[in-house]
Amino acid sequence: MGNTESVSVQKRLSRFRPEERPVVEGVFDKLHGGGAPSGAPGKAPAGTTLTLEMLQSSMGSVAPESMVRRVYQCMCSIDPGPAAPPAAASGVGREQLLIFLADTLRGTAEERAPLVRAMAQRGAGPVTAVPCEQVAEFLEDLISTVVQIVVHRGRLQAWKPERMGDGPLGVKLLAEHLCSELKPSDQGCDDSCLEDWIFRTPQVSLYLEMLVSEGLDMSLSGRPAPTLLPPCRDTPWKDLRCLLDLPSLMFLAPQLPDSYSAPWRLVFSTQLHGESFSRMVTGLTKCGPTLLLIRDTKGHIFGGFASHAWELSPKFQGDSRCFLFTVFPRLRVYTATGYNEHFMYLNQNQQTMPNGLGMGGQHGYFGLWLDSDFGRGHSRARPRCTTYGSPQLSEEEDFSLDSVEVWAVGKPPEPQEGEEGRGKRSILDMDPEAQAMMEMTGKTLHSQGLREPEEDQEQ
Repeated sequence: MGNTESVSVQKRLSRFRPEERPVVEGVFDKLHGGGAPSGAPGKAPAGTTLTLEMLQSSMGSVAPESMVRRVYQCMCSIDPGPAAPPAAASGVGREQLLIFLADTLRGTAEERAPLVRAMAQRGAGPVTAVPCEQVAEFLEDLISTVVQIVVHRGRLQAWKPERMGDGPLGVKLLAEHLCSELKPSDQGCDDSCLEDWIFRTPQVSLYLEMLVSEGLDMSLSGRPAPTLLPPCRDTPWKDLRCLLDLPSLMFLAPQLPDSYSAPWRLVFSTQLHGESFSRMVTGLTKCGPTLLLIRDTKGHIFGGFASHAWELSPKFQGDSRCFLFTVFPRLRVYTATGYNEHFMYLNQNQQTMPNGLGMGGQHGYFGLWLDSDFGRGHSRARPRCTTYGSPQLSEEEDFSLDSVEVWAVGKPPEPQEGEEGRGKRSILDMDPEAQAMMEMTGKTLHSQGLREPEEDQEQ
């Protein structure tokens, strides 16, 4: 190949390491089914083009047919330059493929923008801009592909999609969230708009790289497969239906500070441990940073991230790393505004101060509040929570709880002197009256499912 390639292709190939170039240059022959060295039997003849069927045979195992068609349409639209061999009447030429690979895997936002436009547009033919809804449709196909890669390539990190939320709905919500960052012109999303969006939204480039490298089975040196999900440990999946789906988890996990890379551990769930504020407090405290998930009876899913272990106190606690978020009906994160430091509040059995869990705002007007009676809460933001800039998270300002989950997401704090062994007992062990109450109301005692993770945390 070498000297027969156009200047445009040679320039792009220079972005790859010497040991990577044979892999990149060999993709064309591999898609033809040859994969043999130059001049060997079975090598695709010079000038032969790639067909949609050839691309489908390689990418079809991880990408929906609609995504494969988008990739093929994009490749066909690439202009390889005046020095390139004449393009065939139909199909993808070798130089078109090489430019596509170089720009998706090593390109700038400026170079990726026209590729995204070509993949997003409906139908072939030159266009200068596409509507936002077409970008959203493209993103749904792209995210679906990434989810399939995570599932089929064994990168679930012990998460169980079949015991989690509605994946297809999560795909739509994540696509909508990413599209919310678009700043289209009157004509729609042109290359300038898409370039700015790709630059500000790194997930798009990451997902494109996964689509190409995994779909075309390209293993490049020094480029380990990205880990999109946090590790999950000691989760009783048999008895749990998680409030998160895979796309929502892919969205939330990167929002945590970089230092929070410990496995996620379920420390409380109403499905497993009943509707008890005291039991939730036991799960929240002494386990380090946590992610609180709530679903109200109207179906809204929302919550908050606590940057360090909760403590029972009449004072506000936490720091600016805390945030509030929504999962349904839309994916959004709301970070600290700097207006005040009312990040976290947890109190119980006090007569002069509110009893419950709160994040943001002020007493009586929290951005997120769970009453110690446990069945009720509120999200009051008129028009925004002062601490986090969040709107009303729940369907109604005063909401009723449907279910709650608490995930420990950081390294647990070291036990203080004299506390070794404390916390290994269930609250039901320590409070026989609570055990009797749960038995009287017909609640199943699941505390054993929490004890093993707690023991692991304090080793």
